[in-house]
Amino acid sequence: MSRARRLLLTAALVLGACRAKPDSTMTLPIDQPAATPVRGDEPPVPLNAHTPADYPPALLSQRIGGTVLLRLFLSDSGTVVPESTRVQESSGYPALDSAALAAVPRLRYAPALRDGRPVASGFLQPFNFRAPGAGPVP
Repeated sequence: MSRARRLLLTAALVLGACRAKPDSTMTLPIDQPAATPVRGDEPPVPLNAHTPADYPPALLSQRIGGTVLLRLFLSDSGTVVPESTRVQESSGYPALDSAALAAVPRLRYAPALRDGRPVASGFLQPFNFRAPGAGPVP
């Protein structure tokens, strides 16, 4: 398309827009329905405010801490499948590992999403045990 033809077309569009009768109504942003956010692919989301693991009293009194890494599997409803739970990485203290495993039935999650739909998924969940006043977890 030639430059002259483009200029002529642009001028016609501008003149046509100027001659259009303005609409007398105005839509305010508050009158429009709120856009619903689209959720695509997301990992599971924990719903517990605090980790429900009970610190073993003997280790707490000795200020022994550590991190247990559990492999969990969730159904598409967000329910933990108990028979799939495994210790992926031990803390080095069997009592801490057991406390993390015992807390699994009390965990609550929103399921993972794929294309906005709930799906079953596996993931790693760390449990950090740290006595009050103790240093960082190794």
